[in-house]
Amino acid sequence: MIEEIIINIQHELSESLSENQMKQLLASLRRHLSVLNAQASIDSESQMSNWLPLFISAKRVEGCSEKSLRYYESTIRNMLEKINKPERKITTEDLRLYLDNYQRRGTVSKVTLDNVRRILSSFFSWLEDEDYIIKSPVRRIHKVKTGKTVKETYSDESLELMRDHCDNLRDLAMIDLLSSTGIRVGELVKLNRSDVDFENRECIVFGKGNKQRKVYFDARTKIHLQRYLKERPDENDALFVSLLKPFERLQISGVEIRLRKIGRELSFHKVHPHKFRRTLATMAIDKGMPIEQVQQLLGHQSIDTTLQYAMVNQNNVKESHRKYIA
Repeated sequence: MIEEIIINIQHELSESLSENQMKQLLASLRRHLSVLNAQASIDSESQMSNWLPLFISAKRVEGCSEKSLRYYESTIRNMLEKINKPERKITTEDLRLYLDNYQRRGTVSKVTLDNVRRILSSFFSWLEDEDYIIKSPVRRIHKVKTGKTVKETYSDESLELMRDHCDNLRDLAMIDLLSSTGIRVGELVKLNRSDVDFENRECIVFGKGNKQRKVYFDARTKIHLQRYLKERPDENDALFVSLLKPFERLQISGVEIRLRKIGRELSFHKVHPHKFRRTLATMAIDKGMPIEQVQQLLGHQSIDTTLQYAMVNQNNVKESHRKYIA
């Protein structure tokens, strides 16, 4: 555009200026107008800051939860601020150095580091798919090796001791529902009375991305839930509420605090809601439930996630070896 303007000026003044004057004029124009070229380049690069909001909007349309979207946005924004380059100029080396520094900053686990890598990969792959960049710089950054740790589950004895230790029907019904359905604590606190079908011993839960699924509970859970609801003096629609007035819906933190208290009093190690979920998955696989059904029960999108939750009992492995190999 600027070069076209210079040529037009040259044509208009070709008869008025000598050859030497024209050369001086063109040199002066190009020297001073080069600043506009540089500014135009900066303006073009500044438009890239709109790519992150566009990416978040795309993920929202795909059904990601607001919690996940906030995590995506903060992770990507932190990377952009640290590297301090326009997205299309970020290289594989920039990202490797960023991840290395991220790991060195504090006690960051390999799992957390790989989560960051996955989010950055998702962002740059989207930029590539949308033709904002030619090639994702994350392509050559491989998955972080995390290693496997055997995570604990609750034993049958531990579950019974926790049930016996409950001093109110709400906590008893809550532990029963968590252990028999394997639902997430976030799904538990969203449940309403109307979501529970006592006749068929099932309920509808809203999982990640507001996806609905059915989960099932046992007879003991049904009895304790009905007793709890029958003794409640409030009219709140929530399935679980606080023990004191004004009987508001129980929050995730409330569930976690209550379970930690029970665990401390029983001298149990790390009692938390997620452990019930892992226990159910492990028990289901140990008893022969097909992994695809366990996946559906837990509401996992990927079967790999289900396999990570379930810690197969070593005694079952030994028995299977004797049965099929020895």
